[in-house]
Amino acid sequence: MEIRLILPLFPKYPPYFPKSVIAPFLLLLTVLISSAAAAAAAENPSISYSQYCNDVVPEIPLSPFTHPFRDSASLTINYAHFTYTTRENAETTPSRFNRLPNNLLFITKSSEETQDDAVFKLKGALDLRGFQFQRHFRNYSRRGLRLVHYRPPRIPVDSLGYRAGFHGFAFHGFWNSTSGKLCMVGQGNEGRYRYFFGVFKVNYSNKSSIFDSFVNGTLELLNADGKFVESLSILGVNSRKYEFKLIDKEIEKNVFKEFDHLSGVSLGLNGTGEMCDMIRKNRFFELEYKSDCESENCDVLHGEKGNFTLPRSLIFDKIECSESGFVRNFMIFGSSEVRLGFEPNATLVAEGKWDGEKKRLDMVGCRILDGAGTVGDCSVRLSLRFPLVYTMRQRNFIVGELWSSKSLNESGYFGRGEFGNWIRRSAPTGLRYEYDEIENVKRSCARKMIQGGKVGKFPEALSRDMTFSMLVRNRKGDKVFGYCFPLFVGDKYFAQGGLIGEVESTGLMNYSQSNLVNVSFELSFQPLSGLSVSSELSSFGSVKISAEGIYDSKIGHLCMVGCMHVPLRDLKIGRNSSLDCEILVDIQYAPVNAKVGNTIKGTIESMRMKSDPLYFEPFEIVSQSLYSNQAKDSLWTMDLEMTIVLVSSTLTCIFVGLQLFDVQKHPNVLPFISVIMLTVLTLAHMIPLLLNFEALFLTNRNRQNVYLGSDGWLEVNEVLVRVITMVAFLLEFRLLQLTWSAKAKDASQKILWISEKKVLYLCLPLYLAGGLISWFAHLSSRSHGRALRMMQHIAPRQPSIWEDLKSYAGLILDGFLFPQVLFNLFCNTQERALAPSYYVGTTLVRLLPHVYDLYRAHSSVLFALNKIYANPKIDYYSTAWDVIICGVGLLLALLIFLQQRFGGRCFLPKRFRQNLVYERVPVVGTDTE
Repeated sequence: MEIRLILPLFPKYPPYFPKSVIAPFLLLLTVLISSAAAAAAAENPSISYSQYCNDVVPEIPLSPFTHPFRDSASLTINYAHFTYTTRENAETTPSRFNRLPNNLLFITKSSEETQDDAVFKLKGALDLRGFQFQRHFRNYSRRGLRLVHYRPPRIPVDSLGYRAGFHGFAFHGFWNSTSGKLCMVGQGNEGRYRYFFGVFKVNYSNKSSIFDSFVNGTLELLNADGKFVESLSILGVNSRKYEFKLIDKEIEKNVFKEFDHLSGVSLGLNGTGEMCDMIRKNRFFELEYKSDCESENCDVLHGEKGNFTLPRSLIFDKIECSESGFVRNFMIFGSSEVRLGFEPNATLVAEGKWDGEKKRLDMVGCRILDGAGTVGDCSVRLSLRFPLVYTMRQRNFIVGELWSSKSLNESGYFGRGEFGNWIRRSAPTGLRYEYDEIENVKRSCARKMIQGGKVGKFPEALSRDMTFSMLVRNRKGDKVFGYCFPLFVGDKYFAQGGLIGEVESTGLMNYSQSNLVNVSFELSFQPLSGLSVSSELSSFGSVKISAEGIYDSKIGHLCMVGCMHVPLRDLKIGRNSSLDCEILVDIQYAPVNAKVGNTIKGTIESMRMKSDPLYFEPFEIVSQSLYSNQAKDSLWTMDLEMTIVLVSSTLTCIFVGLQLFDVQKHPNVLPFISVIMLTVLTLAHMIPLLLNFEALFLTNRNRQNVYLGSDGWLEVNEVLVRVITMVAFLLEFRLLQLTWSAKAKDASQKILWISEKKVLYLCLPLYLAGGLISWFAHLSSRSHGRALRMMQHIAPRQPSIWEDLKSYAGLILDGFLFPQVLFNLFCNTQERALAPSYYVGTTLVRLLPHVYDLYRAHSSVLFALNKIYANPKIDYYSTAWDVIICGVGLLLALLIFLQQRFGGRCFLPKRFRQNLVYERVPVVGTDTE
């Protein structure tokens, strides 16, 4: 019986619902809508502006003629510091030279007019850096219902897209441009399922000067339940409508007249823009104190006597310049060059003016008196200029002085100081160098220059190859890394090793006739703790040597005299660096066509008597930096080796495919192929696919930043090699499967399984014994390498146990035919199990890297730091190993040929041969698969 139910698509009459059903349905629909709205509100929590900010800036309706964005009402706080004011045991005033201060950034996203012309509605984003949330916000989930713990990512990123340490808020509120009051409320996120609220209250004046350079206020944090948990005190920079009030008065008083005579030896730059650009690029300065700081106060920050650490560096930051020549900036004092943000108790606010006629920048600085940003005591004076002439003793790109306008007995007075900058990233027009120590160089270097150097082609004086990184070590074995680069070569200026252009120079020798050229170098290195120079300078943080001398490009010899600048740790005297100009620097460059292992060598010696307090034992310089042609050869070699890897992997697939094609035509030979041999080959292709392939043959590539140009090419080829390796693995696995199936199906061939077991019982102990020998050899070489490093101070890195085991696995793979030879021996068969193209071709693929390694070791052309093909980390490579492995591999291939032609025991003496050779019994219906 068939029943059909027909329902009209468009019924003529609407369905009838009784009232008893409609009322509960509407009630349920209302509940669902309310629940959805509540859930949406919970997902997007908000905070009431009127509850927290109406008493600061009342909420005012928007003007009907408002513009979508008003630039005149845009507020920015991009240079702010915050401290905790309510946290228990919190440090409200950080240390003077804190390296990682707490920073705050606020940016206006939109601004709208209201019905009050002085009030604007703002929306903005605020980011905190350095704030810790673990105390108050660790246990809050999305709805505050239960604790939520989750595993953070490897590089933590919050919900606003900032990395760990950065926490973002989205704020909205109102700003009164007349009173300067700003109040905003908003929401922030910490983690994926956490949120919190903030109330941002700041006094942001619509105008600023040096006396009201800062905005201050608070950021109050509330948890998910609306409870107050933290308050941050904020001090930032006011960036609106700055008025210069002090510098013109000081210039009228002529307080900078003592530097008028320096205009002739200073550079005149093209306007304020170029001057400010130079300072921005070279804003780190070293401080020197000209006064005796034991008897006179030298602290520019506090102005009080005491036994404290004086600042050793000065950083110009937040530099603002006007076209009329006025400059506004902040000066941060510290103990190092690395700084983030500012700290009030280590910062001065300053304003100045560039005098184009007298070629200097005159400035007035004021101290910050408290954490609220009150500015006072504007008695600091500064003058800054750009020297026109460089010498061996004067290498500062920018120099200046700072002093106090107060008298010696007044409170806040400090001793005069000097500052200078060694970092040069650009060369202004008109800069020149004077070689004023050439005669001293000729006397000091005469003997060394006569001795001559090596024979070969050496770097040209104007090439980038003159620059190199170096290892500096003393006789005790302490060693540090440094950098050596030319500053001037003849009349040409270099910047960090890069040729910039021609400048004026004096004292230039005839370079074209004698192959000698005047050069000026800089050497710098960062010594480790405990590396001593002399009894006067027992330990230090950094060393800079300014040197000038003669370079002979014919023999690659560089000889110079120099001055060593050594910053002192203890500033009890009136200077913070020692200038020792009795230094002799001697460097011998390696030939540009040198093989791997040739190094640049040199010495740094003191020309003082041993009884002199500034005398020090000689330092040795060693460098293995690449020349430009070596880098190009290395790139070419890496591309060549990668191509060889691709060709070899492709040939492996072809040879295995030919073997599969051969057993398809002659399936009766499958049982006579060794399963152990196929297992070794299959594992050799499977393991690189399971492990990190790049780590297997491109180890430590990230350490070589010279090859950035070929990174993409290498990565593409890596993918191709992986794909080809996968194909080879599948083909080898298919051959292993066919062999195993052929032996398992033929019950009459048990003698073959017995022979296979004998091969396993013999090979497995041999492989394990070889692994133990490799392990013991690794331990022995490790102890020997440690002793070698202790004696010579420099030794190549010893391979890890994992690398040694990978090399041993490569040795097993080189002898992949060994199990097949044993199998043929035990079976005493002469079946042609392996196709000649397979065992000969695969053998050649395995031996070709060793032949290439022999060629590479004796070739002056091939050079690569990263050995992709014939990598020592995946096989044994040396002259002895290459010869042994090639000989054994060819011998195994020859034995296979003889066994398949004359029998498995043909190479044994006759008394060990059997008269009866195993005869295969044909079986009907043999699987021809």
